[in-house]
Amino acid sequence: MKRRELLKTAATGVVAAGSLAAPRIAAAQGMRTLRFVPQANLSSMDAVAGTQYVVRNAAMLVWETLYGVDSRLDPKPQMCEGHEASEDFRTWTFKLRPGLKFHDGETVTTRDVVASLQRWMVRDTMGQAIKGRLDALEALDDRTFRFRLNKPFPKMLFALGKSNAPVALIMPERIARTDPFKLITEYTGSGPMRFNTAEWVPGSKAVFEKFADYPVRPEAGDWLSGGKRMLFDRIEWQIPSDAATAAAALQNGEVDWVETPLPDLVPLLKRNRNLAVDIADPLGNIGSLRFNHLQPPFNDVRARRAVMMALSQQDYMQAVVGDNSDLWKPLPSFFTPGTAFYTEEGGDILKGPRDVEAAKKLLGEAGLLGAKVTLVVAMDVAITKAEGEVTGDLLKKLGFDVDFVATDWGTVGARRTKKDPPSQGGWNIFHTWHAGADCINPAPYTALDAGGDKAWFGWPKSDEVQAGIAAWYDAPDAAAEKKAMAAINKASFDNVTYGPTGFFLMYQAWRTNVSGVVKAPFPVFWGVQKT
Repeated sequence: MKRRELLKTAATGVVAAGSLAAPRIAAAQGMRTLRFVPQANLSSMDAVAGTQYVVRNAAMLVWETLYGVDSRLDPKPQMCEGHEASEDFRTWTFKLRPGLKFHDGETVTTRDVVASLQRWMVRDTMGQAIKGRLDALEALDDRTFRFRLNKPFPKMLFALGKSNAPVALIMPERIARTDPFKLITEYTGSGPMRFNTAEWVPGSKAVFEKFADYPVRPEAGDWLSGGKRMLFDRIEWQIPSDAATAAAALQNGEVDWVETPLPDLVPLLKRNRNLAVDIADPLGNIGSLRFNHLQPPFNDVRARRAVMMALSQQDYMQAVVGDNSDLWKPLPSFFTPGTAFYTEEGGDILKGPRDVEAAKKLLGEAGLLGAKVTLVVAMDVAITKAEGEVTGDLLKKLGFDVDFVATDWGTVGARRTKKDPPSQGGWNIFHTWHAGADCINPAPYTALDAGGDKAWFGWPKSDEVQAGIAAWYDAPDAAAEKKAMAAINKASFDNVTYGPTGFFLMYQAWRTNVSGVVKAPFPVFWGVQKT
């Protein structure tokens, strides 16, 4: 046989053998890959400079925190080996676990920690509370660092381990030196997964790959605490064009897990015996109509109160979750119902019959009838789309001139940062929602802060709200905490910090060959596997 014919025959044999092996290889690779549909498009990876939940969820795969909250919302050591606190809670000393590495192979040191915490303290409300008490944040050696405060801060561990953004993520020092008001452009972390930048297509796909040198803690994983054991080599986030497409892909086995299926499609999904459907998080969510307090007309509290007098939480909630009354409840509060310090103090404006005519009268007295309102609505997220459409109709009934800007969640995330007038790219109202786990008290509740320029988007300002938050931090016991929260709730309604549109539960859905999915305010990927 001539050499050329021999090579040709050998190649044919390899192709044939490969063809027989391909299904087995593909099946094995499929078992090691999780295909996940997130709640929205991933337009950023910076959960310090931004607060979108989808960004936080992605960032938690790539970066670690010093402490992490468990399912009881108790902070447990994560990157830290442990800590010591002085009796007056003014000195906190921490030691890192040995063997921590970044994805580029560099050892995690306290220089990285200090730089990361300094960036985070600028953006986060708890971080700002620490910064306001800070005498020094110092690296004592490569694994030991210390906070020295001029005022007690007993909630330090929760601040370092909480789940809501801005999150105290630990980054390499060179990345942590990024201006806290600008997005990072390098995504090197020390978490259980690497971010595959080359395969990131915003609006379509994001890919995470297992980090082989990640030192798994020995404890069982529990929310953001314990051993984050990744049982997949690869996690693919697939962003479909709409919720119906995501549901179809789940039924067809093209994806494994959908974070927030459209409520209208849940009955159909429940009938499919290859799927599991359950409430994603019993602590639920609070719908949010967010006002811009800097720009007219909502720089006038009378305009904000007029909207509150007229809005129907039932309209909003039925738009979000349908007619299923088990999935929502009215909420004359800014706090999570069913939790220890829940209060309705000051919430009468959301109780009783809705009064559009009285609201219009108030707007007339303020000279605001017919004012133009730029309502920016993310149409690619079912929650914000539903709420935005209800608000558009309500504003028209109140006599406003409504500029309904239909866009995507990534654009909303960028536009809501702008303090300019709406005619120059700013806004008057946008919709979002807040996880119930973030609204149990003022500590993780970024959206409740009313510190003006330092507050969350909308920049509300109320000395009464801020005094209540300060009183909560200084509270010596549970009774004082409860009293402070009642004062915060009343002051937040007086100021109309934002408009709560109701409390609601959402589903998640996954293929039955996927196990380990838990209930949480965010998708917990560690411990999940396919069979």
